[in-house]
Amino acid sequence: MTTAPTIFADGILDANVSYGVARLTLAQTGPEGKPMAAGQLVVPLIQLPGIVNGLTGLLKQVETKIREQQAQQQQTGGGTAEPASSAFRFG
Repeated sequence: MTTAPTIFADGILDANVSYGVARLTLAQTGPEGKPMAAGQLVVPLIQLPGIVNGLTGLLKQVETKIREQQAQQQQTGGGTAEPASSAFRFG
């Protein structure tokens, strides 16, 4: 089993479409808080809506999970807000 390379990105530095291919230059916050290129995501334009929909779906699931955890904390009377679980998996 091969492992895909991992790229940490906390933003998008540049995005363009050329010849039916979307190219997203991913960014990392570098020294002094300035963004710097971390890698490039290259996607056939026809596949871009599926990727965006997948990310949107993931974001909705994360928001729901956070709301559930906040409601649970309020029900248990937790005065100090514990940070939400930093790891969970969606299928």
